[in-house]
Amino acid sequence: MRILVIGGTNFMGPLVVRTLNEQGHEVTVFHRGQTRTDLPQGVQELLGDRRPLAGSAVELQRIAPEVVLDMIPATEQDALEVMSIFNGVARRVVAISSQDVYRAFGRVNGKEAGPVDSIPIIEESALRENLYPYRNETPREQDDPKRWQDDYDKILVERVVMGDTSLPGTILRLPMVYGPGDYQHRLFSYLKHMDDKRPAILMDEAEAHWRWTHGYVENVANAIALAVSDDGAAGRIYNVGESFTFTMAEWVGKVGQVACWQGKIVLVSHGRLPEPLRWGINAEQDIVVDSSRISRELGYEERVDLEEALRRTVAWERANPPKDIDLKEFDYAAEDVFLINT
Repeated sequence: MRILVIGGTNFMGPLVVRTLNEQGHEVTVFHRGQTRTDLPQGVQELLGDRRPLAGSAVELQRIAPEVVLDMIPATEQDALEVMSIFNGVARRVVAISSQDVYRAFGRVNGKEAGPVDSIPIIEESALRENLYPYRNETPREQDDPKRWQDDYDKILVERVVMGDTSLPGTILRLPMVYGPGDYQHRLFSYLKHMDDKRPAILMDEAEAHWRWTHGYVENVANAIALAVSDDGAAGRIYNVGESFTFTMAEWVGKVGQVACWQGKIVLVSHGRLPEPLRWGINAEQDIVVDSSRISRELGYEERVDLEEALRRTVAWERANPPKDIDLKEFDYAAEDVFLINT
């Protein structure tokens, strides 16, 4: 098929592009050219800005893609532009969403009031009732380059993509994705403690028992490629994530095993740790997601097991530490005071 990938040059994107290319598809990547990436031989590229996408509409339509994979739709306007540009051109749009659409996420970050939602979370589970989860009380100015963050909401993206009967859509709700290339460096804080030979890692007791479904980047990329290449995914929404969900303490322990750390995890009574060492979430609400639908319908399976996934991630984090490190997260003198009094 002729496939257009919008984005696709960061983190999981290059893995998706490589997989689609290896499957024999004719792939074009539309991106800004600001992220260095080596595209596989045979993959075409088109440079342009996502916002507004309409500025590149003629060039994008000329590609005549059969399937459009939007890796980075963040706002309702993003989705509206994609559906408008490719209506009558493509036969399907695949949009990357997030499991932050679920009401359970609103419960976790305090944006949604009410009792804890039941788990596991399935595709039909309740969505957030309050939109714009990252909008501040005072929105950014219209000309602020980060204004899109105020307008971010994957719920609105999904409504647009799944609401056009003339251009079918497919939605993939992704979990917390980790692995080589993770620009958020989700494992780094724990790993630095381990590599600094800290005797213990302190965790808020409630947050240590919190559960959040993860997904290794190569496995998630495989799931995306499956949904793109299989037209049976038209009109479907899929959760993506590992079939097991550890508590955060168990997760840190798994990282420690791979990192050959000899220390221990020490739980501190809820609320006692300083803010840099706790997240301030409603830890009573777990985010345990059922991703069996994509396995059942598209044959998805995790090709890289947990131990190998963590081994690769730890190796990459050690070789590619973040440029900016928040030293407040590594106040070992303050941590020692807690350890002495625990």
